[in-house]
Amino acid sequence: MNKVGIVYGDVYLSYNFGHGHPLNPYRVKLFFDLIKHYGLLQVLNHVEPRMASENELMLVHSREYVDKVKRLSERGYGMLDFGDTPAFKGMFEASCYLVGGTLVAVDMVMSGKCEHAFNPGGGLHHASHDRGAGFCVFNDIAIAVRYLLDKWRVKRVMILDIDVHHGDGTQWTLYSEPRALKVDFHESGLYLYPGTGFMDEMGEGEGYGFMVNVPLPPRTHDDAYLYAFKEIVPTLAEEFKPDVIIHQCGVDAHFEDPLAHLALTTRSYAEIAEIMHELAHKVSGGRYVMVGGGGYNVGTVTRAWTIMLSKVVGIELPDELPREWLIAFKNLMGYDPPATLHDKSKPFISEGAWRSIMADVQHVVREVKKRFSRFFK
Repeated sequence: MNKVGIVYGDVYLSYNFGHGHPLNPYRVKLFFDLIKHYGLLQVLNHVEPRMASENELMLVHSREYVDKVKRLSERGYGMLDFGDTPAFKGMFEASCYLVGGTLVAVDMVMSGKCEHAFNPGGGLHHASHDRGAGFCVFNDIAIAVRYLLDKWRVKRVMILDIDVHHGDGTQWTLYSEPRALKVDFHESGLYLYPGTGFMDEMGEGEGYGFMVNVPLPPRTHDDAYLYAFKEIVPTLAEEFKPDVIIHQCGVDAHFEDPLAHLALTTRSYAEIAEIMHELAHKVSGGRYVMVGGGGYNVGTVTRAWTIMLSKVVGIELPDELPREWLIAFKNLMGYDPPATLHDKSKPFISEGAWRSIMADVQHVVREVKKRFSRFFK
């Protein structure tokens, strides 16, 4: 048995909002091509995605909304929100494949076909019960949680979301669900879409105390981010004791991403993957499902996901990118590819700014621990 599964098919390219839209579908293909040229497919269990059924979509979304998406998909134009999620021909089918890919990853892990699985096409965390938003038509993460609770009868699911944008759709869908602990690291909603994810958004009813938001200031750097991550995530996982972990792996907190203001390098993504892999084996029997997410610099996305997957597989990759992939990147994107797998540069942050950011993040950590003292004993 290959212990890590990868769910990918070229059908993912059909999830395409059109030329010039920030969410470039080629980022997923180029990621898959990169792991292939590095030889990782030889140690991965590669499977194609399937379409999610309408009943599976309605684990989270309303009948009316599903029908609306189908109508707009057939028509081929219109808007799902106020401007950044336009309809396109075949949108319904393309979206069903992304959701189905995440459910395939869940089934692979829960059936024992592999210990961990990654669906780079997933991670669509802004869609909610009756609306799409933020480039997300259906919310595969929330659907996967309901699927795990209903079909697989798990008792507890932990969701870790490291996308730079707060996962509002996932939050509101699971806001009263005590069997799901959601931990979300993101740039503060004071500065960035969708304007949510503050620390006082802690859940409601039986779910109160199971929504952990970690809003970070602009220019949060590797040292500050990793400090917060190590202070918060391992303790929550060890105390909650999830049966399975779902990890949304958005990489738009990287300093080269054009849509946000954090300052991470590939160092953070490597360390996060190592921590989560170790935690999965420690607290959830190794059951660990990774999904994609944001990231709008194609070269950054492909490299960061490759680094994260290599950490989970346990193979150190050479920093030199494969020549065949470099050519494919240039041909597909029309501009020069990245120079190396890992970042060789990092953002300039003055010593004073570095200290100020660290102090702000330390304050956030103290507040999180205070609000969630039931976990931080």
